[in-house]
Amino acid sequence: MFQTIGLNGAITIVSHFVFIMLAFRALNALRFEQFIKANHVREAQVLLLFIAVALGFLVSSFFLSLLQSALNLPKLFL
Repeated sequence: MFQTIGLNGAITIVSHFVFIMLAFRALNALRFEQFIKANHVREAQVLLLFIAVALGFLVSSFFLSLLQSALNLPKLFL
């Protein structure tokens, strides 16, 4: 039982980090320089990081929820 909980936790952490990295890479493709005031580069980088974390977390949560629902689907027919 505790191994299952530990495995679920590990999968969740890895999933969150992978999707945060993917979101960060995808957001780097956008031109944020057009929206940044002069001499506010550090604040823009922090904002980009926060947006990547939020977007990555949401996408990861969606896929983990979808996976959990798919695994629970066979229980419908028991």
